[in-house]
Amino acid sequence: MRINPKVSIIIPYHKKKDFFYKTINSILNQSFKNYEIIIIFDDNNFDELSYIKKISKKYSKIKLIVNNKILGPGLSRNKGVALSKGKYIAFCDADDLWNKNKLKLQIKFMEKNKLNFSHTSYFVINDKDKKIGQFKIKDKVNYKELLKSCDIGLSTVILKKKIIKNKNFFCKLKTKEDYRLWLKIIKTEKNLIGMKKCLTSWRFLKVSLSSSILQRLFDAFRLFYIYEKFNAFTSLFYVIRLSYYAYLKKIKIYN
Repeated sequence: MRINPKVSIIIPYHKKKDFFYKTINSILNQSFKNYEIIIIFDDNNFDELSYIKKISKKYSKIKLIVNNKILGPGLSRNKGVALSKGKYIAFCDADDLWNKNKLKLQIKFMEKNKLNFSHTSYFVINDKDKKIGQFKIKDKVNYKELLKSCDIGLSTVILKKKIIKNKNFFCKLKTKEDYRLWLKIIKTEKNLIGMKKCLTSWRFLKVSLSSSILQRLFDAFRLFYIYEKFNAFTSLFYVIRLSYYAYLKKIKIYN
């Protein structure tokens, strides 16, 4: 029997003009064809908006949403999902790349195993598209393991729309907003199942690294303290542990 459910692909866009055409081509070239692409323009650069509009008008599968003000990636994804029509939701950042068979293989995997959520291993690439590492995931991860380390790459994730219970499933954090969602989902799914095959290339860019680290530490604390409702000392412990496992993860990826 042919497996052909509709997939809605959500892409928030913010200052990624140098890479976006490659990203969108990696999606348009998918062997699986029953999909829609929802781009949420979350920028105030009119030249880039003109560029995105030009691409959107060229392909009937693309729907463009323009934010009135910059909302950030999480809240932008919320808007995209609210307008989606697919049985499945897939996420892709505006500078990442997909294997041409990603949707075909991952949807088949989910349908066969009756999964509501899946993710995959991924390659790491630089600004020149050169592969500089890869991360191999476990077959499944539980809540305790996810608290230690977030090994789920956003652009690898596909989930069934039905498991998102309200409009605001991505929170307002500037970073870690995807990690917060995985922690919410795993409380009902018990285990999050993954495919070990690399079907996505995640782009690593050395931009504002020090400020990014501080923001991620701050958001990690807020995640554990406000959203997971741990006390301050427990939250601080989880932030330190998360940072330690992130360091080990980098060693694993680049060696």
